[in-house]
Amino acid sequence: MRVTGLLRVLAVIITLAGTWFFVQTYLSNTGQKFVSLRSWLGKAVSQPVKNKCNNAKSCPENYYAFKIISGAANVVGPSMCFEGTVFMSSVKNNIGRGLNIVLVNGEYFQGEAAGFRYVKLLLNFLKPIQEGTIVLIASYDDPATKLNDEERGIFTSLGSSYAAKLAFRDNWIFLGAKGLHAKSPFEQHIKNSKETNKYDGWPEMLEMEGCVPKKID
Repeated sequence: MRVTGLLRVLAVIITLAGTWFFVQTYLSNTGQKFVSLRSWLGKAVSQPVKNKCNNAKSCPENYYAFKIISGAANVVGPSMCFEGTVFMSSVKNNIGRGLNIVLVNGEYFQGEAAGFRYVKLLLNFLKPIQEGTIVLIASYDDPATKLNDEERGIFTSLGSSYAAKLAFRDNWIFLGAKGLHAKSPFEQHIKNSKETNKYDGWPEMLEMEGCVPKKID
């Protein structure tokens, strides 16, 4: 029975191969274009489009794509991607506990990234920010214990609504800009609370993606 079954399978394969050869030869002789099964399937099945930063939606031509992911407790570090470039992540090994900040100069499209836990270093990083610079921030572990009023004021001037009340082990992600004349719509904040924390002593991770205008106003 097994031999008979094998012979039947071979007969089917030989028949299909012969048919394919005949059709290909006929189409070649008549000058018609032969389309392979693989190429036909490739056209029939649409391939998913990979957007910048792997975002769910693409951005218009006059917008930048971004994605910000906060840290998870004190275990998983944050990541920040801007216009398809990952500036900070655990893989790049350039994150730190506290506040992780990326500065992007849209005119020359240059990025600078750093993590901070100490006030003096943070102020030295923030004060020279030039007009039009886009600022991305992601918290990791505890972003607020060492923040002073001056630093909170700088973040507020960049468009933050939550910097002034950021507290111990809160989770915070933010995108603002120097010279922004309104509150930024790109901000998420979740308080550290025993009643709502997802992790032991920390709130859940935050994730935000979207499109930011190239022209800051």
